[in-house]
Amino acid sequence: MAKKNKEARGQVILECTEQKASGVPGISRYVSVKNRKNTPERLELKKFNPYLKKVTVHKEIK
Repeated sequence: MAKKNKEARGQVILECTEQKASGVPGISRYVSVKNRKNTPERLELKKFNPYLKKVTVHKEIK
C-alpha cells in the first residue's frame, strides 16, 4: 500500500477578525483541516462567535 504524504493535509487555526477590531475581551478560535497542496492561500470561513453572539468571518492564522 502506498504511503500518504502527511504534509499535504494539516490542521489550521481560524481566528475571528471582527472581535479583534471591536475590542471585546476573549478570543474566538476554531481548529479545522485543509489540504495545503490544493489550497495554498489562507482559509476564510464564516463561523459563530460566542462572545459577539453572531456569525463572523474567521481567518487562518499562522
